[in-house]
Amino acid sequence: MKMIKSYSELITLPTFMERFEYLAINGRVGEMTFGSRRYLNQVFYTSDEWRRIRDEIIVRDDGCDLAIPGRDIGGRIYIHHINPITLEDIERRRPCAIDPDNLVCVSRRTHEAIHYQDPRLLIDDRPKVRAPGDTRLW
Repeated sequence: MKMIKSYSELITLPTFMERFEYLAINGRVGEMTFGSRRYLNQVFYTSDEWRRIRDEIIVRDDGCDLAIPGRDIGGRIYIHHINPITLEDIERRRPCAIDPDNLVCVSRRTHEAIHYQDPRLLIDDRPKVRAPGDTRLW
């Protein structure tokens, strides 16, 4: 499987929106990974191999959304496949399923926005930085 997009290329884009647009999925999301064989996804995502690479990606991206420094993910960290994988990729244990150049940290909202192709889901829910004399309400 030839990788069309990559983490190496993604991180050259300076802004969050540029990275989000780069990751836009054009097609039906989950078409090859859901359905009656979804249990294979769950076996994969609970494997030691996946947990190890997941931890490596979180460290590499410093737990930041789309690997943007300072854009810390406050809740659960998702690991997004830049190029979607298929059941066949999982069954045949293809390298693309655990290739660091095909993975990036994302927040739940960012993950949903990518998969639903809806940038309106990208509400910035990071804690607001307050300063002395700041009288604005959150």
